[in-house]
Amino acid sequence: MLRESEARDRAAFIELFASPEVGTYLGGPRPRAELERAVPEVPGRRPGLFVIDLDGAMIGTVTLDRRDAERPGRVRPEGGDAELGYMFLPQAWGRGYAAEACAAALDWFADALPGEPVVLCTQTANDRSMRLAARLGFTEVERFEEFGAEQWFGVWSSAASSG
Repeated sequence: MLRESEARDRAAFIELFASPEVGTYLGGPRPRAELERAVPEVPGRRPGLFVIDLDGAMIGTVTLDRRDAERPGRVRPEGGDAELGYMFLPQAWGRGYAAEACAAALDWFADALPGEPVVLCTQTANDRSMRLAARLGFTEVERFEEFGAEQWFGVWSSAASSG
């Protein structure tokens, strides 16, 4: 189930950002003590951020944010494309939750902003993310170097996926 963040999710948010496994392709884990100080009582409460809830507990997040126009990779000339992001606790990996949650978020987005494309960027070394992008129907636009690694940049369109 996708839902808004609640105070009970704080420990899971800290675990996500402190996890060495989760941080492998995201710049590394953040120090737990820093997160304990920085994470608000109700973390992630903002438009475009969904908590993935399994049996009453947070197992990850899915986000739809505007991509910084200064970064490489865009489908709209002016930038600011809607970008799909996701993070899951390692114990939730390999069970199809990411595909299900991301597909639900993309369906929500397609209803809210019909015809607007969504982009996704991941390191080419991240096999799981590469497979998920393909499974969700993202198609490659380009590859580039960013954050010291090769990045894969793809696009998804509700018009293309419904055809």
